[in-house]
Amino acid sequence: MRRAGRTGRARTGTLAATAALVAGLLGVGGSAAGAGGAAGNAMPGNAVAGNAVAGNAMPGNAVAADDCDTGVSLPPKEQAGAKIQEIRKRGRLVVGVDQSAYNWGYRDSQTGKIEGFDIDLARAVAKSVLGDPDKVVLKTIATADRINVLKDHQVDLIARAMTVTCERKKQIAFSAPYFKVSQRVVAPKAAHAGSVAQALGGKRVCAALNSSSHTELKANAHGAASVVTPDNQLDCLVLMELGEADATLSDSSLAAAMVAQDQTMELAGESFLPTYMGVGMNQDDTDLIAWVNQVLVEWRGGGWQTSYDTWLRPSMGVPDPYRPW
Repeated sequence: MRRAGRTGRARTGTLAATAALVAGLLGVGGSAAGAGGAAGNAMPGNAVAGNAVAGNAMPGNAVAADDCDTGVSLPPKEQAGAKIQEIRKRGRLVVGVDQSAYNWGYRDSQTGKIEGFDIDLARAVAKSVLGDPDKVVLKTIATADRINVLKDHQVDLIARAMTVTCERKKQIAFSAPYFKVSQRVVAPKAAHAGSVAQALGGKRVCAALNSSSHTELKANAHGAASVVTPDNQLDCLVLMELGEADATLSDSSLAAAMVAQDQTMELAGESFLPTYMGVGMNQDDTDLIAWVNQVLVEWRGGGWQTSYDTWLRPSMGVPDPYRPW
């Protein structure tokens, strides 16, 4: 594996400025219009989670051989333990976010504000804990740094399209899932890649450093000739645009965001390795973990759908009505 330099950083601002002008058509966890599927079935099966707590895991969860269940978290409960009291004394919830994941957490070029689906979730937690959705500090975090900033208590939680994996659960804690994702390949339409094997085999493949996709490529290179690992996923899109990478492996949520930003790209081949996205937290902060899970219980009662309609429906289509919560 080799790590990319800062080649793509100079163009990140340009992409962010034009992102709002580009309409996307591709979905999460499966095909959608333009990728061999139906636009109304962008998230087949259990697209959204929210009640996968201990003793009540979602059906169909991926369970590893060591009995790690990526859909299990602490039971939801509002109890002002040590962490909640610390946040209230400070008067602000500090949340690690992305600023370049289109529609999930990105800086709007017109307002300069960071907005998106994950940002709505962060504000919902702030409102629940502090009574005000604006009492939140959004701290931009590189993909590669997410684990460390949680372990070092630099942020209270991370709402950053973070995939729940068994390896990560050994180091940090996760909330109950709030979105179902899988691994997807993004490639230029001109490549005409009809499968994962065609998209990655013999190609220069990009994956953000320490992402779940990077972990997958270390375990199974899928025939890639080389792998480049920048700090953030958007850099992979820039590298493809510059002709310095042939394809990108990412989780399906961010893959759809990249396609929405650049219509010369498409989701190539099939989805694989289904799992979930969750809010990341320090393992010691059990009261915060339970509190966030309670927020998710309430958020799925209406806030989730409102946020989805605002940010994700245009590029991901209508969610499947089946939601195992």
